[in-house]
Amino acid sequence: MINFKKRIVAISITSALVVAPLVGFTSSQAANAADSCPDALAKAQKAVAAATAVKAPWDGPKTGPKAAKKKTIIFVAQTMQNGGVAGAADGVKAAAKAIGWKVRVLDGQGTAAGMASATQQAVTLKADGIVIGGFDPATVKAAIANAKKAKIPVIGWHAAATSGPQPSLGLFSNVTTLRSDVSKMSADWVIADSKGVGGVVIFTDSSIPFAEGKSQEIKAEVETCASLKLLEYANIPIGDSISTLVAAKTAALVAQYGDKWTHSISINGGLYITPMAAALRAAGKKGTDFPHNVGAGDGSADEYQRITAGEFQSVTIPEPLTMQGWQIVDEFNRAFAGKKASGYVPVVHLVTKANAGTSTVWDPQNGYRTQYKKIWGVK
Repeated sequence: MINFKKRIVAISITSALVVAPLVGFTSSQAANAADSCPDALAKAQKAVAAATAVKAPWDGPKTGPKAAKKKTIIFVAQTMQNGGVAGAADGVKAAAKAIGWKVRVLDGQGTAAGMASATQQAVTLKADGIVIGGFDPATVKAAIANAKKAKIPVIGWHAAATSGPQPSLGLFSNVTTLRSDVSKMSADWVIADSKGVGGVVIFTDSSIPFAEGKSQEIKAEVETCASLKLLEYANIPIGDSISTLVAAKTAALVAQYGDKWTHSISINGGLYITPMAAALRAAGKKGTDFPHNVGAGDGSADEYQRITAGEFQSVTIPEPLTMQGWQIVDEFNRAFAGKKASGYVPVVHLVTKANAGTSTVWDPQNGYRTQYKKIWGVK
């Protein structure tokens, strides 16, 4: 496997963010900031301020097999309500069109039974390749074993904590940013923004190992600042009832903690912060009031809209969803040719109101489409 140097690329936060008191802070809170967690705070401020937005050159693969012919990929989605999953699926469709393949999406509808059934259906339909889109491969172990028997390569998107081959999970490769980088950056932004004073709620789905692992990493980084209080670790499953459950939890948190709840970090900004925003608005909050909300993936269009409007979301750490879709297709093409996975790890990026502009998606301007088409020998 080719080892690419990992790069963390983030948008720099303005000096006002790092230095000025938070809106809503009392004078005593501002004074206490100086006595908060100086080492962790300095480290977080440095990490956030040093992260820069650049038009980075392509740092992915530059060589590989030419395009295989007449392939059909089935993308098994955890749920198409998840903007990250849907965005990755759209990226696969775009890349498949470029390389001359077909794509079909099967929706697991956010349930274990639905995902297992959809994965097995993909095997039964004799897909040339199967994508595990945003859920734990261990939950569909039998179907993946059947895919292996049928010599169908399986590739994950956000199916494991790291990018690259995952033989123990039955994956030819897994496409994702480095989860720990996303987790750390989300927590570091909160430490820097709060100056080490405030109360944090983490929203997660503990039934999904990837999500639970991310939220535990977030928790560990938040706890490097001893003066920040972790108010709650809210386990709310991603599924049809998520909006209702998050809205109810938000109302309860506001009633219990008031402005002591200064920040939230959600493992998926679109699914959690959307209903949270509605509940905060209903509670009489203004868009820039506490809590300041962070999306630790996936960077959906509604997140960008909230950030630019100053409406109940401060930052997001988006995935380059379209580019990852192209990488998935490239990894399949390598599998079909009997080659190793590329091992490419996409960059991590932080979006704020200061730099979001008019974009509604993180689509790196590094020429990845041209590079992949060049590798495949297509126009």
